Amino acid sequence: MKITASLCFILLTPVLVTGCATITKDANQNVQIETYSKDNQPISGAKCTAQNERGQWTTTTAGTVYVHRSGQNLVITCDKAGEETGHGTAISRANGGMFGNILFGGGVGAIIDHNKGTAYTYPSWLRVVMGQSLVYDRKDEVENSPMTGKSALPEEQQITAKK
Repeated sequence: MKITASLCFILLTPVLVTGCATITKDANQNVQIETYSKDNQPISGAKCTAQNERGQWTTTTAGTVYVHRSGQNLVITCDKAGEETGHGTAISRANGGMFGNILFGGGVGAIIDHNKGTAYTYPSWLRVVMGQSLVYDRKDEVENSPMTGKSALPEEQQITAKK
């Protein structure tokens, strides 16, 4: 039986693209964190902790944490003496590598990338406001700009909190 180059390419393509995000993405990601007061003044020297099920990382603001990617959200807590604690949740979103696996039939690759965390990405630059709980969704990210986040409280609780 004679196998042509075209047939080999067709048969091997799914094998080659499996684990696409594993090849194109690092299992870790830098997340830059800044802290601000409620009246939009920068606050330096706050200790921020970011964590997901893969670990816990700390930095002093303004600073960067090198986190392990995950399908779970990244929870951030920032503390500084004399300031209320700032809380943030960075939403984990599937990145292009995961979609490549799905489109090209790499089900095994999608599972590998999910398990390694390489299939996911967090927002890369967060502005945590001390005394607030904010949510940062990568789908709203603007390149080279810090994300200001949206309130984690339901709208009716936001209204009550302002009174």
